[in-house]
Amino acid sequence: MLNLPEISHLLYQKVALWFNSAVRFLPEIGIALLVILLARFLSNVVSRLIASGLGRVSDNASLVGLLGTVVRILILAVGLFIALGILGLDKTVTSLLAGAGVIALAVGFAFQDLTANFISGSMIAIARPLQTGDTVETNGFTGRVVEVKLRSIVLDNGQGQTIEIPSKDVFQKPITNLSRSGHRRLEIPFGVSYLDDLERVQQVALEAIRALPFVEANYPVQVYFRSFTLDNIQGYVWFWIDGRATSQPEAQSEAIKAIKTAFEREQILLMFRPDTLDLKKRLSEAGG
Repeated sequence: MLNLPEISHLLYQKVALWFNSAVRFLPEIGIALLVILLARFLSNVVSRLIASGLGRVSDNASLVGLLGTVVRILILAVGLFIALGILGLDKTVTSLLAGAGVIALAVGFAFQDLTANFISGSMIAIARPLQTGDTVETNGFTGRVVEVKLRSIVLDNGQGQTIEIPSKDVFQKPITNLSRSGHRRLEIPFGVSYLDDLERVQQVALEAIRALPFVEANYPVQVYFRSFTLDNIQGYVWFWIDGRATSQPEAQSEAIKAIKTAFEREQILLMFRPDTLDLKKRLSEAGG
């Protein structure tokens, strides 16, 4: 049975062995600490450089912050693995890498939709097919882009509701950006009588639309006739507006009023469908 002096001697030998081992490993420990400190310094510097560079390409703060964090973690991880290798803990490095791979595989499989949305959101933020404030059509929705997040795109549909569309759907499907050039072409259809002179109709419609203040003077106003129907000749007017200064509904409304006023002044007959009951006309005839 061991007595107290023997136990003390064994403990002393063990501590001395650890101390001697630590002294022998002091250079390796110092180099490993320097590697970790250098990795931390480099991670901060590279992260700031990436954030500064991406800030010129994308105004998505979430993407910039995410990529900066990912780069910082990667550099720190590389520094840690190098430090462990210097200390001779190669098996520990192998175990950590294997564990990280298994965890990444499990997380990727469990959250594949979330991962796909994050990747798609990152690509949208870099390619910038749309930006905050743009009016776009995508996935059957039309609205102004309120926010471009990594996971989703938020639209304001102009009717008091916001629509949040997953980034994956926006990235994989067509996007019509109505604000990219700022100019939009509008079409106003109309129908006139067979008895009206079409050259005169065309001239009156052109003058009525050109007189509107919001119509772009650098783009042509065009009036064409599309088809013959049972009761009228179908025509339409094309004109351009600056979508950033004038809303489409307002422009269409003012254009329709201008055409109707001009046609009535020039006694050009806007035709009804044959099955349309013009109650106002019937009352006028009855009163006459």
